[in-house]
Amino acid sequence: MTDMSDFLRIDPTNRRVSLDARDPRFYGDPNATYAELHAQAPTFYWEEQKQWFFCGYDQVNALLRDRRFGRQILHIASREELGLPEPAAHTRNFDLAERHSLLEIEPPEHTRLRTLVNRAFVSRHVEKMSGEIETLANRLIDRFVDAGETELLSSFADIIPVTMIARMIGIPEEMGPQLLRWSHDYVGMYMFKRSRADEDAADRSAAEFAAYVKTVIAGRREKPRDDLLSHMIHTEHKGQYLTEDELVSTTIVLLNAGHEATVHQIGNSVRAILDSGCDPAELFKDAATTERTVEETLRLCAPVHIFQRWALEDVEVDGVSFRRGDKVSLILAAANLDPSKFADPLTFRPERTDGANLSFGAGIHFCIGAPLARLELNLALPLLFRRLPGLRLAATPVVKDVYHFHGLERLDLSWR
Repeated sequence: MTDMSDFLRIDPTNRRVSLDARDPRFYGDPNATYAELHAQAPTFYWEEQKQWFFCGYDQVNALLRDRRFGRQILHIASREELGLPEPAAHTRNFDLAERHSLLEIEPPEHTRLRTLVNRAFVSRHVEKMSGEIETLANRLIDRFVDAGETELLSSFADIIPVTMIARMIGIPEEMGPQLLRWSHDYVGMYMFKRSRADEDAADRSAAEFAAYVKTVIAGRREKPRDDLLSHMIHTEHKGQYLTEDELVSTTIVLLNAGHEATVHQIGNSVRAILDSGCDPAELFKDAATTERTVEETLRLCAPVHIFQRWALEDVEVDGVSFRRGDKVSLILAAANLDPSKFADPLTFRPERTDGANLSFGAGIHFCIGAPLARLELNLALPLLFRRLPGLRLAATPVVKDVYHFHGLERLDLSWR
């Protein structure tokens, strides 16, 4: 049992928590901390983050759908009114790229953008990519199967999601490694206690990313293709086309969200399955058991842990009063471990029927790429375990210090 006394302090009476998010005992095994929070203060004020957090399944599920809360606030109030500082000059390129992000806007802009993009991501369209995903996964496994060992993130997990989302959008596959570098820098802005160096790297990569996307947009304006970017450029919604800035923001968020979390989840899932001691042949014996296995790994070791919301009006939740302009955080990964929702929540049990996990969110901001991510996991994981019999950990995995994301630094495997 991990001793949490020197990095976690919980005052259940006042619902105050002191927690060092950069302590490897936390981000290396956040589920243990979440269990303590569920036991003592599932709604709490995190002293270091200066914000209220919610862990309970029912509350997180409800708040994700609650239209009294939103992903932005400046559409209804000014910075002066809310006492918010002006944007930092050194992150202006990042802020510009985020300005029209599907993840950051509210209706009606969100409705217009999502309507234009959604068609490409509905299950019936995504499922047509099954053959491509299987072919790519097999080709990657072919490269290392005879070696008897591999570092799975670089040889497999990194490649499949970025390749598939690039194909869907219409970005050349050879850009994959560069897209990964830009994306890793970009999402550094969402880490707790990010440094000035992280912010500078994110801004620099945002500028380079946007400049590249603009060149691709210019090419598609001149010569449209059968891809999502051409569709976004040339399709109108109620008489309106996407602006250049909207196209750039949407393309960047789709590329980032379309692979970053799935890379983490492939690694997290393989580790969870190997740690469980379950027989992979039983976990992946048919489509139904495979789906249950994938959903259980998403519940137990989600790649994205926190989503934030602004209070759009004065509101009270679970006895806590919020003023318009207050920010709250919802810990999706903790909600997935709520013992009042999931029996024996820290245990890998793919046969469970407790209910749906919240790893992709809920409400109008439910992850648009969920069907693609689920398809990639449902195809890639069974292939790995089938083609690499005796798969096992070759070294203890190390978790990345990137909270509130959750993923591995590397995943060394061997077989035979």
